[in-house]
Amino acid sequence: MRAHRDLLQSADPEVFAALAGEESRQASGIELIPSENYTYPEVLALLGSVFTNKYSEGYPGRRYYGGQRYTDQVEELARQRACKLFRCEHVNVQPLSGSPMNQAVYLGLLEPGDTILAMDLSHGGHLTHGAPVSHMGRLFNFVRYKTDPADGTIDFDAVRAMARAHKPRLVLCGYTSYPRDLDYAAFKDVADEAGAFTMCDASHYAGLVAGGVMRNPFDAGFDVVTTTSHKSLRGPRGGIILCRKELAQRIDKSVFPGLQGGPHMNAVAGIAVTLGKALEPAFAVYARQVLANARALAAALAARGAPLVTGGTDNHMLVVNTQQGYNLDGKTAEELLDEAGLTTNKQIVPDDPNPPLKPSGIRLGTPAATTRGMMEQEMDRLAGWIDALLRNPRDAALRATVRAEVATMCAGFPVPGLQ
Repeated sequence: MRAHRDLLQSADPEVFAALAGEESRQASGIELIPSENYTYPEVLALLGSVFTNKYSEGYPGRRYYGGQRYTDQVEELARQRACKLFRCEHVNVQPLSGSPMNQAVYLGLLEPGDTILAMDLSHGGHLTHGAPVSHMGRLFNFVRYKTDPADGTIDFDAVRAMARAHKPRLVLCGYTSYPRDLDYAAFKDVADEAGAFTMCDASHYAGLVAGGVMRNPFDAGFDVVTTTSHKSLRGPRGGIILCRKELAQRIDKSVFPGLQGGPHMNAVAGIAVTLGKALEPAFAVYARQVLANARALAAALAARGAPLVTGGTDNHMLVVNTQQGYNLDGKTAEELLDEAGLTTNKQIVPDDPNPPLKPSGIRLGTPAATTRGMMEQEMDRLAGWIDALLRNPRDAALRATVRAEVATMCAGFPVPGLQ
């Protein structure tokens, strides 16, 4: 790998400089975006391996090109490990990322114009859960349930009433900015009454499901669970569709040839390694610490007066209403923290009156910091820095001081895979 880096530096110094800059940024700052993590060094090695050279259209044992002995091996390993890890009957590891992953499910199980009951976007739903600007929002009729922003509860009597009124073909749960666990049995009851499929998008928190600290939708009899392979799983960028065996053929045909051609076999190989790691006892320890750190960060911020959406967290993330607590929109808060080496993302809050690019909050998560070995005491320091910076937005000297303190702390917690 060192030789490869030397070759890149001599061949394209501009791109090499950007790579070196990003490595420095990641090493000296703290990633607090809940969808980001540091992948395993073994996965980094695979992403730059010869698997990237190979086209593998089709599925193991049924490819359209020759030379598939080893690609079949790694894809089959990934499928077997995912089935064991999530206790499901069938897995497809070929989706190139989260959005096409969800699109493949919709297009495989539904017809254009069918109704999907999903979480309201400002209450935590994802872009692929029916945003009007998305292609799926144009192809399917999305109707949206909401949560109680005070504590995050979902009124299932209201959800049931919506299902009776709109007759969905798919009931979708899962989220991108909702800090609570879900009652999958209640969703399944609503879907069964409506005669609808059940789908959970666990992209954010699948690692916590795998680690046994959050509920598994398959225990409630769900039809389909989707997840990206990075985020809390620490793998490469990619998508995984898990389902009941009765739906296997429809899902597989929807992925290929329905939606995409050849999978990225370097990523599939990385997914196999990631799932193998998640089956080890150490990963359950990691998942417990991610959750413990999130709760510690939430408690430390709340103790300093930060208003948290739903009042806390049951998973790896929390959402702070910076407009309410600090009189700062989320874009300004994100920029202030970024200048001090704390990477967050601006985030809409339930029924946000502000536009998406200048929303009322920020979203924080603990997977990446936990990967580096940070514990509850570091979460308290993070909360102190965040609160001080947001209460003093014009204090450039404070930002410089915090930036130096963050870098000093980071030096004691190396990023996996970086020298």
